[in-house]
Amino acid sequence: MFVMLDGFCVLAHCGREGRRPTCTHSLFTSENRGLGSKMTDSKYFTTTKKGEIFELKAELNSDKKEKKKEAVKKVIASMTVGKDVSALFPDVVNCMQTDNLELKKLVYLYLMNYAKSQPDMAIMAVNTFVKDCEDPNPLIRALAVRTMGCIRVDKITEYLCEPLRKCLKDEDPYVRKTAAVCVAKLHDINAQLVEDQGFLDTLKDLISDSNPMVVANAVAALSEIAESHPNSNLLDLNPQTINKLLTALNECTEWGQIFILDCLANYTPRDDRESQSICERVTPRLSHANSAVVLSAVKVLMKFMEMLPKDLDYYGTLLKKLAPPLVTLLSAEPELQYVALRNINLIVQKRPEILKHEMKVFFVKYNDPIYVKLEKLDIMIRLASQANIAQVLAELKEYATEVDVDFVRKAVRAIGRCAIKVEQSAERCVSTLLDLIQTKVNYVVQEAIVVIKDIFRKYPNKYESVIATLCENLDSLDEPEARAAMIWIVGEYAERIDNADELLESFLEGFHDESTQVQLQLLTAIVKLFLKKPTETQELVQQVLSLATQDSDNPDLRDRGYIYWRLLSTDPVAAKEVVLAEKPLISEETDLIEPTLLEELICHIGTLASVYHKPPSAFVEGSRGVQHKRLPARAGSGESAESPDVGQSGPTEAPPAVIPSQGDLLGDLLNLDLAPPTATVPSVQPSMQMGAMDLLGGGLDSLMGDESDTPGVSHRTEVQSPQPSSDYSERELGGDIGGSPSMGAGLGAAPAAMPAALGSAPAVGGGLGDLFDLGGGVGMPTGAYVAPKTVWIPAMKAKGLEISGTFARRGGIIQMDLSLTNKAMSVMTDFAIQFNRNSFGLSPAGPLQVLTPLSPNQTIDVSLPLSTSGPVMKMEPLNNLQVAVKNNIDVFYFSCQYPLSLLFVEDGKMERQVFLATWKDIPNDNEAQFQIKDIHLNSDAASNKLQGSNIFTIAKRTVEGQDMLYQSVKLTNGIWVLAEMRIQTGNPNYTLSIKCRAPEVSQFVFQCYELLPNFWICEGDSIPAEKRYFMTWLNLYVYVMFNFLLNHFDKEIRLLSSLMYKTTRQNTADLTHIVMCVYS
Repeated sequence: MFVMLDGFCVLAHCGREGRRPTCTHSLFTSENRGLGSKMTDSKYFTTTKKGEIFELKAELNSDKKEKKKEAVKKVIASMTVGKDVSALFPDVVNCMQTDNLELKKLVYLYLMNYAKSQPDMAIMAVNTFVKDCEDPNPLIRALAVRTMGCIRVDKITEYLCEPLRKCLKDEDPYVRKTAAVCVAKLHDINAQLVEDQGFLDTLKDLISDSNPMVVANAVAALSEIAESHPNSNLLDLNPQTINKLLTALNECTEWGQIFILDCLANYTPRDDRESQSICERVTPRLSHANSAVVLSAVKVLMKFMEMLPKDLDYYGTLLKKLAPPLVTLLSAEPELQYVALRNINLIVQKRPEILKHEMKVFFVKYNDPIYVKLEKLDIMIRLASQANIAQVLAELKEYATEVDVDFVRKAVRAIGRCAIKVEQSAERCVSTLLDLIQTKVNYVVQEAIVVIKDIFRKYPNKYESVIATLCENLDSLDEPEARAAMIWIVGEYAERIDNADELLESFLEGFHDESTQVQLQLLTAIVKLFLKKPTETQELVQQVLSLATQDSDNPDLRDRGYIYWRLLSTDPVAAKEVVLAEKPLISEETDLIEPTLLEELICHIGTLASVYHKPPSAFVEGSRGVQHKRLPARAGSGESAESPDVGQSGPTEAPPAVIPSQGDLLGDLLNLDLAPPTATVPSVQPSMQMGAMDLLGGGLDSLMGDESDTPGVSHRTEVQSPQPSSDYSERELGGDIGGSPSMGAGLGAAPAAMPAALGSAPAVGGGLGDLFDLGGGVGMPTGAYVAPKTVWIPAMKAKGLEISGTFARRGGIIQMDLSLTNKAMSVMTDFAIQFNRNSFGLSPAGPLQVLTPLSPNQTIDVSLPLSTSGPVMKMEPLNNLQVAVKNNIDVFYFSCQYPLSLLFVEDGKMERQVFLATWKDIPNDNEAQFQIKDIHLNSDAASNKLQGSNIFTIAKRTVEGQDMLYQSVKLTNGIWVLAEMRIQTGNPNYTLSIKCRAPEVSQFVFQCYELLPNFWICEGDSIPAEKRYFMTWLNLYVYVMFNFLLNHFDKEIRLLSSLMYKTTRQNTADLTHIVMCVYS
């Protein structure tokens, strides 16, 4: 680079000593001029004579030392301004033989610049270098070894080894510290040579040097070599080495302190006591004047705080000490402020308590640059709490009246984020936003509407009274995001807006001129409106579907239109369940950095990674030397939780932990024997002993004979409850648009591109109708109900790994269906799973089969077979399952609850005689009664449905207009459950009586009865709901097949047919995903 100093522009080169730029300014100081000449050096840049090279050559060979020095200065000046003076190389090299330090520095500077282009000529200087390395003057020795390290010529490096070895052991510390940096330079040129010559071992020895600057440079050199060779383990840090570094920390220069602190940050203390000791010795660096030293110290403290227990007094003291230096950094220049704010942003996300009382420091000043303003705004929101929200809102409202449009937009959005984050402030935030809307400033109004939509999502049915005010500003919206937000509000709350159809129709006029975001939102909003007010909006929904499917070129819009059209034409009940489904609440902080990435960035505080908020691997080219860093595990994180009541377990048995300690479980997971266990039926453990099972009894004469006579079975008074109205009744959807064939006539025929009938399905699929038994009646046996997957552990709690799952019983095998989603920035591998002891001995029957690495933003579905041969311990609740999942990042714990229907075995149909004897034998106190509400099935259909989930009907009787079903269930551990279900014609509520020797099981069996009828259908329908839902998708399947046939995609047809067959046998709900994926 070019540096202007004292009027002389020189070419500077960056030395390794503290990474400070070393330039030739020192070559021209009065000290080096010998007699302290007061003339300036600018004259060397004013000559532009022709034949200058020839004259310089003559001057360089002059016998007068002063003239020779002047000539070298002219050469350096010409070199600095870009002139080629390489022709003078031999003449300049001849000037090396001098005792004048100033002249020697100038010549060495010339050599560093031209040695690469003149490697053969550079050899001429080797003897002089070797000689200078033995000069009595330590400055000359250091200058020689530094220059030899900067000359990147392979032919010279072999001559450098011996002088370098001597300088590394030189008696003068200045020479040793220079030689230490030279080792790193030489390693960059020829790594093998450095290793062969043993320089790395010598460098390690210098860490124990008595001079702190030598120690700092040795650490810097080793750190740089280690970065380029991450597996070399050069910095083998131990307590003794750390103590030496901490001792040197107090005496070396500011740049040396940075190197040592960065080195300390790579060390992991053995325990919390060592961590506290290091923190105490690093804390004084927080008061240093150099901001780089402060940030490096903060990095060390942030990392080592992870090792300290939070209840430790020193932990609180350290939090208080961290705040003042961070605040002081904000009084620097704007550029330094920005760097400090980006680092503070990370610190606040990790430990907001550090700066929770310093909110005022982040208030925006009028003369702050925009990039500082926006960063301060972001930190203000992160620090917002119930204690300071009034102060924050007053500031934000003031910011919303500024002249900078971008800043105003961010301020308005910040008000919305505060409402979502601090629930107690939501009402005040909404009021503030309404005040801003009244200003009628266009961009303010539009941002306010966008954030109010998010507030509606966070707090449903709470602030909808402001909708009228929002609708008044409909005409002023011209930005796509604001228009889409307003359309969403109108569609979501259409039942509360009298003229919702008119408002949405006004958007339809320019439908093709809208952005895709607005078009998609408008399509969905009108379909919502139609499902809420079907009789008034048929024409409107037909118009938008026609625009989306026939007049649009956008494939996303067209596909969504086709989906809605087919859903509405075939099954409006299913359409209502899909389109008007309950929406999850939005999270408080949507822009938080993912935890794994945040930990890595905390380890890079004070570097470019902390400014970019990206790991070094994301922006460092050829990142072979970039190591992924992590914070150490917190002290005490492996403590086991308190164990629950173990019920009937013996008093001498130690209460087992609900979740084993992390260290133990990690050890177990790393040494798992994942071979499938032997399929033996476990005996019932003492904690689950439910009484003797004497099921051999007398004749069940009444049940085997006339069903009208039932001695021995007690009659119970039916518990009456009000009859609920169905949420999705035909009456609510309107006359001719119920779940009947007339729906198609009311809505209009589907577009020509989509087949409207099922008749072509067999022709395309080759007997597909028979394959799926579409013609079958209610009597078709159905499989067990499989609940949709739910999130068991979110990414925020598992360092970027999100685990969703459900349970199923297929073909007599219990399976845990998992979806593993990587929301982190790094690849995840080495998955394993383990269960804690549980009530029914559930355990993995094999390893977790994640065969490929899980890349960022990738989801893998895994089905894990389970056995019931594991260890047993009564849980609370009974069906609670505690799971540990391990990967290459960490071990994660969560608990989930499985339906007891998983444990209903296929041989659970009891003989009639045994049933009656067992019913009588079980005490009446063990009988429990329940109500199953809102079921529209006759007894035969109900019996058939339940049999699919291994709930078997033993007998059926009719008494006083009531159908009585007697049913049996057998669990995997041999426990029998007996049930009596009473069904009265016209009454949608069933009465269920359950008897079991283990009464604690009854409640969970009843939950299965409640869960299983997710496929109940209306009594008048000839096709079960599951089939009707499937037929909707079968129509779409025919459409997809039609497109495939046109393009002769035979393989895809067979693949889709196979996938659909497999899916319907397992889980019809997955059909949507398969069909749409194959179609797109």
